[in-house]
Amino acid sequence: MSDDALRDRLGPADSGRVLDALARGASRRDVLKLLLGAGVGLVASSGIVTLAEAAVAARPRYGGRVRVATATASIADTLDPAKLANQTDYARSRMLYSCLTRFDARLTPEPALAERYETRDAKRWTLKLRNGVTFHDGRPLRAQDVVFSLMRHKDPATASKAKIFADQIDSVRASAPGEVEVLLHEPNADLPAMLATFWFAIVPDGTRDFNRGIGTGPFKLKEFKRGLRSVMVRNPDYWRDGRPYVDEIEVSGLGDEGARVNALLSGDLDLVAAIDPRSVRRVEGDPGFRVFRQSSGQYSNLAMRQDIAPGRNREFVRAVQLLFDRKRIVDSVALGNAIVANDQPIHPSNRFWFAGLPQRELDLDKARYHFRRSGLGSAPIPVVASPAASYTVEMTLALQQAARAIGMNLELRRMPPDGYWSNHWGKSPVGWGNVNPRPNADAVLTQFFKSDSSGNDAHWRDPKFDRLLLTARSEIDEAKRKALYADMQVMIHEQGGVAIPLFISSLDAHNARLKGLSAIPVGGLMGYEFAEHVWWDA
Repeated sequence: MSDDALRDRLGPADSGRVLDALARGASRRDVLKLLLGAGVGLVASSGIVTLAEAAVAARPRYGGRVRVATATASIADTLDPAKLANQTDYARSRMLYSCLTRFDARLTPEPALAERYETRDAKRWTLKLRNGVTFHDGRPLRAQDVVFSLMRHKDPATASKAKIFADQIDSVRASAPGEVEVLLHEPNADLPAMLATFWFAIVPDGTRDFNRGIGTGPFKLKEFKRGLRSVMVRNPDYWRDGRPYVDEIEVSGLGDEGARVNALLSGDLDLVAAIDPRSVRRVEGDPGFRVFRQSSGQYSNLAMRQDIAPGRNREFVRAVQLLFDRKRIVDSVALGNAIVANDQPIHPSNRFWFAGLPQRELDLDKARYHFRRSGLGSAPIPVVASPAASYTVEMTLALQQAARAIGMNLELRRMPPDGYWSNHWGKSPVGWGNVNPRPNADAVLTQFFKSDSSGNDAHWRDPKFDRLLLTARSEIDEAKRKALYADMQVMIHEQGGVAIPLFISSLDAHNARLKGLSAIPVGGLMGYEFAEHVWWDA
């Protein structure tokens, strides 16, 4: 029960007195006396006390330590916002840094370090910075920090993962004290969403050494050991009043899912990311633990590189796409914690999802026809998979079985989670990737399908697609924009060199006493923003 419900019954003054009394330890009898003395009837008073007790119990409590394990660990772990590459990096980043905007539960951008933003033409944007914000080392947030933080992504020497997005920016300047102006090459109505993504975190002007993790986020860095663990402590000067609630968070990467679940159930961890659907019953069978489910646009994609064999053979690609029994994979591999996808990267919940594509089904006859036309024969074709990319080992085994029926010889090469993204992703001729949810259609299409993007793991290049993407980004008329996004989804479906069998629900598990988790569907662990929301129940 919220404080608002109590205010509706008593008014702000009396409800505040009741809540304060309970918070200080007053008994139920004491509060009844208080209400009766204020002229509230006995029956009404009893109901009000019940509401008030529930409201106080639901209030976040301060203090305590939370131990968290993500599903990835790497010696390439980084605190540089420009180079974040996995969920461990993302989670740390959301603790240490803030962006100009942030996402609500519906993925609508809202003000953060920029208390307001405005534009007339979606090309020239003005952002007014929030007053009183300080970095962890005590320096005040200034417009020049924002200029530096955004423009560094454009420098090739930075090697930013967000360069493909930052290239949209023509200039950033301090237009007034506490105000910046962002000028784009072309209009982009989604700029506030872009600025809410991990990479565009704001750091102090001129930062070169990121190992101290100096930001304006809810936690300060206490310890950082690449590939092992990080420890963050509460930032008492965080710009969001009252946040965060816990004193300290320890984050470690643990690639073995079974080890993560075992550590949770034994009490060594409090929150673990990305559990296997087969572990759900085990976790929920213990009353002391819960599973946090979140449906989103996450998917694992089989990338068949278009610049080398065998992926540049379009007949081979089509044969593979027809070998997936997608519904069976959802039921038997994801155990229902996913929905069928159709080799298009936009989730059905997105307003720009194109529903007009015929659904690809398992079709051995058509797959055999295309494979024979490929001329590849029975030579082994390695398929690189890893537990680091959700369900990819299991999906490869299912694909391998179907391939045998048409004479295709797929060879599973299972790689360990550690180092998978730096050593194998986008480098293997045929290999799996994993795409975390993105806040809008432009983000996923730009980062994973634009010709010059470093995230284009299928190495698919099409100038027409690139032109459509830029046109859609600039189009303010939503109906026209939707038609452009539909055309791009058709192109990916037919030519993009990827198979996307399903959209995956994230499954995180936690101690039942850990409260505050709610949906922000841009990734697991509450869009990686769990740290400033969670608190310990008594």
